[in-house]
Formats: sequence, structure tokens, C-alpha cells
Amino acid sequence: MMDIIVIGGGPAGMTAAIYAARAGLSCTVLESGVAGGQLATTSTVENYPGFPNGVGGVELSTAMEQQAKNLGANIKYAEVTDVDLAGEVKTITLKNGETLHGKAVIIACGAAPRKLGISGEEELRGMGVSYCATCDGFFFKNLEVCVIGGGDTAAEDALFLARTSKKVHLIHRRGELRAAKSLQNRIFAAENIETHLGYVPLSIDGKFEVDSLKVQNVETGEEESIPCQGVFVAVGHNPNTALFTGKVGLDDAGYIVTGEDLATDVPGVFAAGDIRQKDLRQVITAAADGAVATISCERYLLD
Repeated sequence: MMDIIVIGGGPAGMTAAIYAARAGLSCTVLESGVAGGQLATTSTVENYPGFPNGVGGVELSTAMEQQAKNLGANIKYAEVTDVDLAGEVKTITLKNGETLHGKAVIIACGAAPRKLGISGEEELRGMGVSYCATCDGFFFKNLEVCVIGGGDTAAEDALFLARTSKKVHLIHRRGELRAAKSLQNRIFAAENIETHLGYVPLSIDGKFEVDSLKVQNVETGEEESIPCQGVFVAVGHNPNTALFTGKVGLDDAGYIVTGEDLATDVPGVFAAGDIRQKDLRQVITAAADGAVATISCERYLLD
């Protein structure tokens, strides 16, 4: 019987484990992939405090994992296939049939960016292809970049990148943007943002880094290549909440709904990081969530 079971070993989950171990609570972190989650796929993180020259995503992920282990947290690499969260004792079932029991659970499984599914996307990820403008935009200072998407996030990314990039191409498959009108007005007023409406991306081209984005006009079928050094994909995220549907409260987009204390609508169950309903999804906010969730868990266990 564990005090806390953490599902997910990204920044939120590892921070939760660090705080649990320091509080003298028994804690097991369950991670189906590698430590760090999406963080481990990021080449360099420049906006995490304490690293004036930036830090590699794998390096930061490994450091978080080792810190949790050094403090006494148990890290178990296994896939969770079922959860029973209703009772006072929570039961977690693993793919190998093993079951774990805990008094409280922190769900920190994250969210995955939606992919375009086009040639070059996976091959050039981290070499010009990014899913986070605020994370990686600095690397494209005075360069030409493309943003793919037509919603608020894509518009905000384009405006953010336009501050430092030489030129921003905004590509959207429909003839008009879906973003808020106020954002659209700023997009069309920006001198270094060019919109390509009614175009779909076909491929991201380049050998060792992004050289261009090939797009196609949806009406004429005409293809063209846009020279660029970066491609930012902003077509949404998918929260990893399939296991929790019907077991905790989710919003319309599938994210877990929590209060300020990160408690869900199920007693003893908390959510932290990108999997929960929130405005900003960054490494630092995930880590903050992990700390808050564990403190709330501790209070729950003391009641």
C-alpha cells in the first residue's frame, strides 16, 4: 500500500515524487515510456530557471528522475491499463497484470501534440520542426518560419514568432482563420506575417534541418515550396485521458478538470501538468503543478 501513486513520469510526475519523498510519503511513479515525457524529446530548454546557457531536455529529465530516486521515490517503468479510483483505496492495474494500491493518486500523463502526418515531420523534429513556439521560438531569431494552424494558438504563435523572426508564414487549410477576431486583426496588420489561406502542408523538406515547407492550394491543386528554417505545428493537443474517461471529470476537450488545489471531482485523486485544464503548458508550470498536487495529497491523507 503506497501513500501516493503517480501516473506519468514527466516534469509534473517527477516533481510530485520529489515533494512526496521529502515529506516522508511512500510514492511510486509509473511511466510507460522514458523519464521526462515530451521534455525528453526537446533538444534544448532555454526558459527553465537556473540554466543560463539552457539545458538539454534529456539532461533535465534524467536529473529530475535521479533526484526523485535519491530522495527515496520508486520509479517503475510500466504501462497502466486500468484504474479503479472510486474507493478509499485506489487500484492501478499494469499491462503485465500486476496491481498496485495507493491511498491517493496523482494523474500526470500529459498531452500529446497533434501531428500533421506528413513526410519530414518526424525526421526533422527538433531540427526545425517544433510544437511549441514559446519554447523554441528564440532559436529562429532573424530567420524565416512557418506556423501551421488557424485557431487561437496558431495565431498567438505567429504573433509571438513575429517579434524575433524575419518572416512568419501562417498556413491554414480553410479560406479564413478560426482565431478570435482581435487576433486576426493583429495578424493581418503585422508587416512580417504572410497568410496562406486555403493551403494544406504536404511535406517538410530538408536533409539535416528544415529547408522548406511544401504546400498545396486546396482549390487549384497547385503546389509550392515556402523556404523556411522552422515549422511550428499548432493544430492542437490530445490529452492522454483515455484511461480516465468516466472516472474523473473531463472538460469538452478531454482535459481533466481540477480546482486550485489540483483535486479532481474524485476524493483522493489529483491531476498535474499538461493533462489538466489550464492556460499555459510549459515545463515550469508542470513542475509547479507537481508540487501543488503533492501538498494537496498530503493534506488529504492527514484528514
